[in-house]
Amino acid sequence: MFFLMFYKFILAFSISLILLLIYMMVSNTSPISNSYEKKTPFECGFDPISCMRNSMSTRFFVLVMLFLIFDIEISLLFPFFNLIILKNSILMMISVIGFIILLFLSLMIEWSQEVLDWV
Repeated sequence: MFFLMFYKFILAFSISLILLLIYMMVSNTSPISNSYEKKTPFECGFDPISCMRNSMSTRFFVLVMLFLIFDIEISLLFPFFNLIILKNSILMMISVIGFIILLFLSLMIEWSQEVLDWV
């Protein structure tokens, strides 16, 4: 059993190594063109209108990260509600209420630090 697994591992490793070597040989033999036309950006057949290196607002990034965190935490609550209905457990209800209070307190902290007032 162990020998069969080891054999499969060696076979997969050797195939990937052979493919890597073929890729390296082909990439070294292909001609490389450093022309100006190949390095310029292409925007629907026209020259680019604006600079492509526009900076993104860090406040917007923080807001997006907070949205993702709260969205995932809210989606974690749905199985808890189902379990509360099925099991009718007081301990489960206390844990869900504690989780909701924790979510609310973290939202209030973010609001007091004016992270949500980015507009």
